[in-house]
Amino acid sequence: METISTAIVGKGALGLLYADIITTHDPKHEVFFVMDNARYERHRNEHVVINDVPCTFTTLPLDQAKKADLVLVATKTTGLIDALDIIEPLLKPDTLVVSVLNGITSEEYLAQRFGWDRVVPCVAQGMDAMRFGSTMTYSQLGALHIGRFEQTSAKSYERLRAMFDVLGIPSVEEADIRYRMWAKFLLNVGLNQTCAVYNYTYADVLKEGEANRVMIAAMREVLALAQAEQVALTEAELNHMVGLISTLDPQATPSMGQDRINHNLSEVDEFAGEVIRRAEKHHLLVPTNRYLYDCMKRIEAQY
Repeated sequence: METISTAIVGKGALGLLYADIITTHDPKHEVFFVMDNARYERHRNEHVVINDVPCTFTTLPLDQAKKADLVLVATKTTGLIDALDIIEPLLKPDTLVVSVLNGITSEEYLAQRFGWDRVVPCVAQGMDAMRFGSTMTYSQLGALHIGRFEQTSAKSYERLRAMFDVLGIPSVEEADIRYRMWAKFLLNVGLNQTCAVYNYTYADVLKEGEANRVMIAAMREVLALAQAEQVALTEAELNHMVGLISTLDPQATPSMGQDRINHNLSEVDEFAGEVIRRAEKHHLLVPTNRYLYDCMKRIEAQY
């Protein structure tokens, strides 16, 4: 495959992680970040340090955006709607668009705007990247899990598999990508929200105590909701996800924990909020997620 140009929308921990992976694997591949003009003015002179190594990545304002073969969407879910206008000028006729966002809704938003011929479902899992200010650290690369919905173009899926191989992006093919999305959602709802509310690390939340019980209870509410939505998540998947936490940097914290530290609005509406909205349709009780939602909203109100 020829040299691939990759545009990344979102310069947080995951965006920087994949820029670093691609450029480390083969510097000849063009990688650049794109952001709206106002954000660009705030970040244009920013110097990034990744695992103690200074890194320089090309960052372009929207009015100088170039077209790319691959667009990685790495914003927060709270920024996805605004990101749609940034993505559009990056597209060539065959550009692929891949979301590494948390949650279970981003592909639908992207496909509604750009079409299922461009969008390949994806789940980012197993990485422990953290960004504070201009410093980003990670010890686990994790992988991008990819698969097909009924609407997904087989040609686009195969092209993306080949692109990831060329770019050096670790990936896993999923026979049931919707199951994998819900499994990651299960983890996010329990882990991310609990770490944020209690201001805990991965190691903290695994210790016996109130926070650990809250995390498990929130995840069990997702199990019940998944069954109602015809997704066959089981207690075995919950156990697997809790085990996965122990493989991450024990002193690190997930994205919502980082949001609390950085005084950024979190993805609580995509996690507990989405659980609550869907649970109401199925007449399910989700008191733990309501508790986490209310706690996080109170924390954010104090920023």
